[in-house]
Amino acid sequence: MNKERVTTATIKQKKVEGRPVTVLTAYDFPTARIVDEAGIDIILVGDSLGNVVLGYDSTIPVTMEEMIHHVKAVCRGASRAMVVADMPFLSYQVSEEEAVRNAGRLLKEAGAQAVKLEGGREVAGTVRKIVDAGIPVMGHLGLTPQSIHQLGGFKVQGKDERVARKMIDDAKALEEAGVFSIVLECVPAGLAKLIAESVGVAVIGIGAGPHCDGQVLVIHDILGLYPGFVPKFVKRYVNLHDQVAAALKQYKEEVESRSFPAPEHCFGMSEEVLAKLY
Repeated sequence: MNKERVTTATIKQKKVEGRPVTVLTAYDFPTARIVDEAGIDIILVGDSLGNVVLGYDSTIPVTMEEMIHHVKAVCRGASRAMVVADMPFLSYQVSEEEAVRNAGRLLKEAGAQAVKLEGGREVAGTVRKIVDAGIPVMGHLGLTPQSIHQLGGFKVQGKDERVARKMIDDAKALEEAGVFSIVLECVPAGLAKLIAESVGVAVIGIGAGPHCDGQVLVIHDILGLYPGFVPKFVKRYVNLHDQVAAALKQYKEEVESRSFPAPEHCFGMSEEVLAKLY
C-alpha cells in the first residue's frame, strides 16, 4: 500500500480521474490506527463524537476543547490518511476572526490537516478567510446536524425545487470560496449527482447516493456498535455490539466460576522463596 500522506491535492486528483474518495470517522487513537491501516483516504473527526462517544443527544453541546482532545488522539494514530476536524457549533458562526482562530487551533494544537464546517453561501465569507489563512476547508451541505432544530429534525434535504436550487448555488459558492471538498448529507441521489457534476471539487456523500465522488460513514454505524435503529443510508458490515457483549458475558462467567485466570495466565515463582514467606 502507498504510505504517502493523503493531501488536498490527492483528493482533487481523484476527482479529476474519477477515482472514489473513501472517508470514515474516528475519534480515538486505536480506531484511527485501524482506519489508517485499511487505506482509507480521509479520517473525519466529526462532531458526531457528541452522539457516539460522549453520549449527548446532538452535536450541539460539543466544545472546541473536546474536539481538540479527540483530534489529537486520532492524529497520533494516522500516518497516511488525511485528518479532517469538524468545527463545533459556535466555533465559526460568531465572527470570521474567531472562526480563523478556532480553525487554526485544530491544526496547530491538535494536528489536523483540514477543518470541516456546515453551511452554504452564508458561510462562504468565513470559508474564504480560513482558506486565506492557509487552512484547507471541507464544506457540508444538506442535512447539517448543527442546524437540526432549524431544519425541524433529521429529514432528507433538497426534495423540492427551491431547496434543491439553493443547494446547487451553495455548492458553487463554497467552491468559489476555496473548499477542497463538500460533504452532502441526506440528499436525493439525483440532486447529489447534479451537484457533483456542477462543481470541480470532490463531493462526498452520506445518504446521497452512488454518484458522488466519494462516501463517508460513521464508523460506529458500519461496525454495528450500537443496537437498534440503523439509518437507511448505512450498511452494517459487522455486528460488533453483539460480539463484544457475548465476550464480556463470557468473561464475567469465567471470573465468577474461577475458570479465569487459568494457569497459562499466571506468573510463577520459586517454591523455595514462597515457602520463606509463610
